[in-house]
Amino acid sequence: MVIKVLLADDQALVRGALAALLRLEPDLDVVAEVGRGDEVVEAARASGAQICLLDIEMPGADGIEVVAALREELPQTRSIMVTTFGRPGYLRRALEAGASGFVVKDTPATELADAVRRVHDGLRVVDPALATDSLVSGANPLSTREQQILREALDGSPVAAIAGRVHLSPGTVRNHLSAAIGKTATSNRTEAARTAQERGWL
Repeated sequence: MVIKVLLADDQALVRGALAALLRLEPDLDVVAEVGRGDEVVEAARASGAQICLLDIEMPGADGIEVVAALREELPQTRSIMVTTFGRPGYLRRALEAGASGFVVKDTPATELADAVRRVHDGLRVVDPALATDSLVSGANPLSTREQQILREALDGSPVAAIAGRVHLSPGTVRNHLSAAIGKTATSNRTEAARTAQERGWL
């Protein structure tokens, strides 16, 4: 039996290389390739893909949003995150959204093919080093609002500008930033935003 695979990655070279490698496996067939997150669900539906290999950072919708959309609209289709960004926070968020696997892009092709087979068989596949890091680093300590405000702070915007964009008072924004700085054990909002981003919490 041949397993139908969809590839979603905004880098055409990476997508093409993965497709070429997976097509060498006699029991895998790459039935669709897309470069945007918001094209995945429709392409999976049209192609009958059983497994979707998803990058995290894509235009249109990120991989974690796509996992959640697939779970809701095509519950029989399983997802594996294949990413450069091996961050524990991403792993936790992807699994919570419904991903069945999480591997990094430098995984050998034979291991990636094996991950596809195992997920197709109903198993969960997670990069072992990332799984360990995820357990050590713990859950995301930031509230949804703190995550939103830190995302706005990434570009170094002043508090008044952030407040205007998130429709809160400057005082409320300062309180959220102060809490986030404490939770990330950093000394200012720019450091807090960068640290949270590096850990996959945003």
